[in-house]
Amino acid sequence: MVETLGYLGPVGTHSEAAALYLNEQLPEKCRLVPLANIYAAIHAVETGAVDTCLVPVENSIEGSINITLDTLANCDGLKVIRELIWGVHNHLMAKENHGPITRILSHAQPLAQCREYLMKNYPQAEQEAVVSTAAAAAQVGEMANDSGWAAICTERAGEMNGLVAVDHNIEDRDNNSTRFYQLARNDYSTELPEEKTLIICQIDGKDAGRLCEVLLEMATRDVNMTRIESRPARTGLGEYIFFFDVDVPKRIVNLDAAMQGIRRKSVWLKNPGRFPVICADNRRE
Repeated sequence: MVETLGYLGPVGTHSEAAALYLNEQLPEKCRLVPLANIYAAIHAVETGAVDTCLVPVENSIEGSINITLDTLANCDGLKVIRELIWGVHNHLMAKENHGPITRILSHAQPLAQCREYLMKNYPQAEQEAVVSTAAAAAQVGEMANDSGWAAICTERAGEMNGLVAVDHNIEDRDNNSTRFYQLARNDYSTELPEEKTLIICQIDGKDAGRLCEVLLEMATRDVNMTRIESRPARTGLGEYIFFFDVDVPKRIVNLDAAMQGIRRKSVWLKNPGRFPVICADNRRE
């Protein structure tokens, strides 16, 4: 039976482009399933509607995708099996590539990723955030040629809706990238390289120096933390959940010992998998 891979739809989104790339790297190809939003994609894995899903977790310009972090923190049955680093290239597309542009549609993230470009080139154009880049392309595709509407989207989404490129690669930073997690249920069987791991824990902020103590559990054992993020625990004001991205060390016992130490200093701790990191070759296009 062919496995299914869910992603943030509809067809033509950056998430679909990343899912298509990941699917080409897999030994057994999956059937891609577009889903309405990130929560729906993760929930589809939980319920078994799809085997795995690919969801964004962080953008290099705009930072963390909070819904992904919050959902992971509150799920007990999921694990990360791969990380994909995907170069995000935004394109300004319209029904025709000449004439004034008065309204620009896109998802909130690409609008933010292209903020400087838009201010410089289209300061008078009205900006509207919609549910996805693909939805933006579809709405612009329904307008008249001289409407003045344009979409920031993938080339695929634009071309599917009869749009042409006004400008390519309009993101404010050349290294604009998004990290994705491929998620599966805990009983999903896989044997993959262990390059990185994610530690999620809630720390009692009432204890002075507790975060420092947690960090020392890693530092004193030569465990390299590459990223730290906090989110409200939703259990009370001033209570936070922390997310640590950690390189898997050559001496696994060091990581195990660090996690034991962190667990003793936490209200609770989760470690949803050790996984490989794939860097897509589109990052320099």
